[in-house]
Amino acid sequence: MSTQPDAGPSDADEPLAGESIAVVGAGFGGLSAASYLADAGADVTLFERNEHPGGYAGRIERDGFRIDTGPSWYLMPEVFDRFFEQFGRSTDDYYDLIELDPLYEVIWKDGDRASMPADRAGQKALFESYEPGAGEVLDDYLADAAEAYELGMDRFVYPSRSRLRDMVDADVLRSGRALPKLREMDEYVSGYFESEKLRQIAEYKLVFLGGSPYNTPAIYTLMSHVDMNLGVSHPAGGIASVVDAMADLARELGVSIRTSEPVTAIEPSIPASTPTFTVETARRAADDGGTAAADARSASGSSTRFDRVVANAPPPHVERDLLPAGTVDRESYWESRTYAPSAYLSYIGVEGEVDLEHHTLVFPTDWRPHFDDIFDEPGWPDDPAYYVHVPSKTDPEAAPDGHEAVFLLVPLAAGLEDDPETRERFRELVFDDLAEHAGVDFRDRIVFEETACVDDFRRRFNAPRGTALALSHTLEQTGPLRPAHRAPGVDGLYYVGAYTNPGIGMPMCLLSGEHVAEAVVEDAAGSGVLPSVVPTSTLR
Repeated sequence: MSTQPDAGPSDADEPLAGESIAVVGAGFGGLSAASYLADAGADVTLFERNEHPGGYAGRIERDGFRIDTGPSWYLMPEVFDRFFEQFGRSTDDYYDLIELDPLYEVIWKDGDRASMPADRAGQKALFESYEPGAGEVLDDYLADAAEAYELGMDRFVYPSRSRLRDMVDADVLRSGRALPKLREMDEYVSGYFESEKLRQIAEYKLVFLGGSPYNTPAIYTLMSHVDMNLGVSHPAGGIASVVDAMADLARELGVSIRTSEPVTAIEPSIPASTPTFTVETARRAADDGGTAAADARSASGSSTRFDRVVANAPPPHVERDLLPAGTVDRESYWESRTYAPSAYLSYIGVEGEVDLEHHTLVFPTDWRPHFDDIFDEPGWPDDPAYYVHVPSKTDPEAAPDGHEAVFLLVPLAAGLEDDPETRERFRELVFDDLAEHAGVDFRDRIVFEETACVDDFRRRFNAPRGTALALSHTLEQTGPLRPAHRAPGVDGLYYVGAYTNPGIGMPMCLLSGEHVAEAVVEDAAGSGVLPSVVPTSTLR
């Protein structure tokens, strides 16, 4: 979708001309939606409570270190390419990518280690070393994963199918071969590999989707295609550089981005025959860490009228805290949802070298008890599976000379009680575990350390139960069974981001922004026919 000037925009070029739209929250979904809406002609104001855009994809910049505070894996590069191409740009215009090889290393607590090569021959040799014949089976498995990816993306993800009625068309009905993939992931993968370790390699990516191998449908074998076929890259400067690129693009398209300005109320007009909204905000100092209460007011706040509102904030928070009381009553619905895990996160600057790969995964040989601690009997795990990211191994922008930047993540159950004493005990458990099983102990070389955990996600992002992601991708919360883009009972209010379709992850949130913009254009036209806000030739 080119933004180059021409003889003048037509109504078809700018279907939202004259519309004023507020976007609440500058995560990936909010930035994406703002760009599509502005390109469709709307006057868009994007409000972000924190100092920088990005939402969960924040950053720490301190003493020469630059550490991402949220997502750290750059996967599905074609979705990012496609997004920028919609606006006549390229990712190359904004940031550089570094291809990783190995893609990651797995360390098992029985002393075994395996590095995942970027090339197929190396991957097959690795699988064969664990199970005779598994190298050839890997070809079949990854072909199956590629089919799941193409099926899922072409028929369910790129097209907007956020309502059950959207599933009743010829493309979807021709997708019956996907039905076997609706069973449990671990059961499906065990049909390919007997080795527990190979199944773990095939399944670990489900954590990125907020699920486990025991509650997520096997359609998400597509994630094996995402890393082993498509590869893993690192954007120079970290994920924060991708956020900066999206914010720059949004501004180029005319979006006004107002940071350090949390939205404190969204008031629909009454009567609502012609829906409009009053959006109240508060201004605050940029260095308060994003901890101001959701209902804070300040003398420098504002109250502005908009024709529509797109919320990239968690829908339960919008309905409970921002809308007038009683506007939407879905407390029982939200209470019944399965939430993706929270996490214990540690952001660390280390003097000297850390002997780990760019991406390292540390697994117990039996990881099911940890998943039980997350989903079935919530508790702090005694034998955790976890992830360590050392971006300075690849990216000189991540740390000053002679230092390493370290990001450590342990998935936890959402809703855990999180107090300083418990957090400190758990920190020591994880560092002891890392020293014992990975042979890495840098505690006496830490230059600085910050942590985030359940309570921080509750407080900083209004996340239900302190989830670090959103709603899990269980079968009952996949595709059109996720919350809709149109808020129930409030014309002109929309949801975008990980809580909606297509779901969790940076690429999915980019597409969610496109889909919500299509819903806005449809509603503005009043046509009942879903137009596209991008050229239909790009909808592969």
